Amino acid sequence: MSETPEWFWEYIDIKPESHFVEVADIDISYFTWSEAGNPGLLFVHGHNAHAHWWDFIAPRYKDRYQTVALDLSGMGDSDHRDEYSSETYAEEILTVADTARMPEDTIVVAHSFGGIMALRAAARSLDRFKGLVLLDSGIKHPDDERPREPERWSKPKVYPDFEIAKSRFRLQPPQQCDNTYLVEHIARNSLDREDDGWVWKFDEELSSRMQHRGDLVSDLRSLTCKVALIYGEQSESFSARSADYMKELQPALDVYPLANAQHHLFLDQPEAFMDLLQQILDGWS
Repeated sequence: MSETPEWFWEYIDIKPESHFVEVADIDISYFTWSEAGNPGLLFVHGHNAHAHWWDFIAPRYKDRYQTVALDLSGMGDSDHRDEYSSETYAEEILTVADTARMPEDTIVVAHSFGGIMALRAAARSLDRFKGLVLLDSGIKHPDDERPREPERWSKPKVYPDFEIAKSRFRLQPPQQCDNTYLVEHIARNSLDREDDGWVWKFDEELSSRMQHRGDLVSDLRSLTCKVALIYGEQSESFSARSADYMKELQPALDVYPLANAQHHLFLDQPEAFMDLLQQILDGWS
């Protein structure tokens, strides 16, 4: 277990403003840490996650960038849908960027599942973003593809006590993280109060309601904006082989392995991640 550094307290004390915008008949939640006027930086979370995953990352950049993060539908404080798709998620990302008046030189930083949705958004509107930074996310080498495991149905768990519920939080895909102060912060913001107890914010049926459409290879090849990939060197979700495969598909891709990091790379190495992201942003400015 690591000590909680001062920069963490400094960043989470910078509270974002909360907003909502309607997209395809439901409300989508998003945060802003700074006003329009600077180049844009839009953060997109992973599967079953939420915008609070960026509470200790986004403030680092708020003075030089218009910094925004959203809750994709079915997650965080956004409403749930009867059906989810990459097209709808792309629309959410584009609508939040437009509603927040983010400029055309906006860069999208997207983790895991969110990276696939951001890739669809960037391919759907080729001139909307200046760049896309994928975090342990993208197109896997065919030999790295694994069949999806069948859904294990169970009644959504209701916890009688907040502390008990928070203690049950686990990263998915499973991994250990030495920076327990970060996991604790995320867990604390992952729960909702209901009449009979506490529940996770995400839609328990999201995966079964997700419609997988489109062609990721075509999306990646079509990109005209700048594009980079940061992946964890120890990630079990993304490999160097997959990074090389993506480079073959899109030669303009910049690839950065992050040492001593797994799939949730900015939890494993938050300071190294923020420094590397700043290096990419500076290179693209």
